[in-house]
Amino acid sequence: MKRHLALVGFMAAGKSTIGKRLARKLNSAFYDIDDVVVREHGAISDIFYNEGEAAFRRYEKAALADVFENGDSGVIALGGGALTLEDNQKLLKKRAYRIFVKVSPEQALERMRRSKVVRPLLGPTPSLTKIRELYTKRMPQYAHADYVVEVDGMTTSQAVDDIIEWLHKKKIHL
Repeated sequence: MKRHLALVGFMAAGKSTIGKRLARKLNSAFYDIDDVVVREHGAISDIFYNEGEAAFRRYEKAALADVFENGDSGVIALGGGALTLEDNQKLLKKRAYRIFVKVSPEQALERMRRSKVVRPLLGPTPSLTKIRELYTKRMPQYAHADYVVEVDGMTTSQAVDDIIEWLHKKKIHL
């Protein structure tokens, strides 16, 4: 069974951006779990508003399971809260190398302020206090990663190169 490379981490860490470029460089498939959910169920903010976070997490879990079941091995970008479900944690541990794309709460806030995307759990005007609170709550789940790339002050290319260097060092091929 081939393993995937799963990028995990907080909102606005750059998982999707890094993941796309990493997949291109590795000549492998790329899956953005949020995009899969949006394609199948509509906008994330609408799901949160109309059906609640639990429904979104179910859709996210199903999308991840589908990628593992039917997709070619490749790079997967997960939403910031994907690891809040124990089932996702177990599946990732068994089927993927987990890369924690680590961004500081301050940097995450900066990126969110520049983004047009509203994060349903933080609202239209996220505060550093709210971000730190959620970040601290999720950190234990991110901490189980196989590798950590600290992206504060890094360009996307530098983050991708850092991950590729780790893959080569560990002799991991997708």
